[in-house]
Amino acid sequence: MHISAALASSPDILPLRIRYRAEANGQIVHDSIHTRDGWTTSYLLQVGDHLAGFGSVAVAGPWQDKPTVFEFYVLPECRGRAFDLFEAFVAASGARFFEAQTSDCLLTVMLHAYGCDLASEKIVFRDELTTSLPPQGATLKRVTSEQESRCGFEARAGKSEWVIEFDGKTVGTGGLMFHYNHPYCDVYMEIAEPYRRRGLGAYFVQELKRIAYEIGGIPAARCSPNNVASKKTLQKAGLVPFAHIVLAKIAPNAAPSG
Repeated sequence: MHISAALASSPDILPLRIRYRAEANGQIVHDSIHTRDGWTTSYLLQVGDHLAGFGSVAVAGPWQDKPTVFEFYVLPECRGRAFDLFEAFVAASGARFFEAQTSDCLLTVMLHAYGCDLASEKIVFRDELTTSLPPQGATLKRVTSEQESRCGFEARAGKSEWVIEFDGKTVGTGGLMFHYNHPYCDVYMEIAEPYRRRGLGAYFVQELKRIAYEIGGIPAARCSPNNVASKKTLQKAGLVPFAHIVLAKIAPNAAPSG
């Protein structure tokens, strides 16, 4: 049966993206760029007359002049044609790069089948362990109001900012970012150099996790694969490695003609 890929709007692909999110069962790092006008182009995929899935390409912001596949979803009953569908999608979109979150199993298969020059940009962490780390004499203070934080969480926009103080001084900043699929919140923080290696960072992450749950969210985090200190801090606070964000080129023969 004939395989096709046709340009589609964000509302066109939304029912399929709902299924994609459900199967992902975790934070999708680039979920929000669909809501930014002009940042993505998407395609509905068909096998004959039957809807088979969708694919999306990032085309603005960091991806300007660098069309990058970042989502690819095929309905379970059509996955026997997944490679054909991906080739049709790449041919129609003109995409030349991948940015794949490896918890997305199908896109990861395509990454390894059609990609080259692979490199991990980030490690994605999810929460699995509850910790009881002591404050080490530190206290947390809210910067963003609770009402504003809850509104940002529900709107999937903005962030909730906090600081950590030690001996009356602000020694770290951090918070929760909400630009992800509901109900995930991305934990971020930084401790000033003179106050590192005291356990303050792990305590800060632990408390930001608690705050995320209090507003109905699920905490997650990211860091560079080369950032040894951040990897240790996140794990000490109960977050565990979940996936990589992998960058790659799409091989020149990924969408054969004919």
